[in-house]
Amino acid sequence: MKILRTSAAARRAVRAWRAAGGTVALVPTMGNLHAGHASLVDIARRHADRVVASIFVNPTQFGPGEDYARYPRTLRADTARLRAAGADAVFVPTVAVMYPGGGGPSTTVSVPGLSTDLCGAHRPGHFDGVASVVLRLFNILTPEVAVFGEKDYQQLVLLRRMARDLHLETRIIGGPTVREADGLAMSSRNQYLDAAGRRLAPALHAALRECRLQLLAGKRDWAALERRACRRIEAAGLHPEYVAIREARDLAPPGAGCTSLRVLAAARLGGTRLIDNLAVRLR
Repeated sequence: MKILRTSAAARRAVRAWRAAGGTVALVPTMGNLHAGHASLVDIARRHADRVVASIFVNPTQFGPGEDYARYPRTLRADTARLRAAGADAVFVPTVAVMYPGGGGPSTTVSVPGLSTDLCGAHRPGHFDGVASVVLRLFNILTPEVAVFGEKDYQQLVLLRRMARDLHLETRIIGGPTVREADGLAMSSRNQYLDAAGRRLAPALHAALRECRLQLLAGKRDWAALERRACRRIEAAGLHPEYVAIREARDLAPPGAGCTSLRVLAAARLGGTRLIDNLAVRLR
């Protein structure tokens, strides 16, 4: 597995693969990898001849007081996991490589509406940072396919909108959320939880499951269902930021006759922010 540290090295690798007739899939990550990331590499392998993962803790998607400085950097373990998963290369740029302006203001991509709703309302500027760094990765690696986890469902919808609006050729694929045995969505930030927090954390997923059951049973008072889920999350010892029932395609409020929904939630547990979502297909 190749370790690529500069944009020039990454472009050379991609050109060589294409010269041999191969296609390229990208799996963007911030490192501290787990089984969920390995599953994205598996998906990427099914859609392209070559798979490159990126590891970059992107400073522009962290707000003031967030965990950029303490976000786990575990490159040795990450490269071993990617090698075992079958990745052909890993792109590990520095901040200077990704933002060559020398620390000053840099070009930013913003997706109106989606970037300031739900998680965006609680993390101002976060999704501008996500869109901006993903577009940079697409420009450097020019993948035919990019794979993102559905745990970050708002991010997935936002990046698909960006690709559509900017006429990007990269096809964006979502990978199913990988969970622990008790339902907790796997996340690089789960390691922040202490033992007591880890016991409480699955309550977020449990509240979403209950909300889905209510929807499948025919309940359609969206606001009442959202409030009920928030109360359940709070009663379990978490601090909910939101629960939202939205149309799966674009995260708009559900319209008449909508059959494909997502129930999304975010909550804080101590210093750890948890997010999750579930698909709901109505009759």
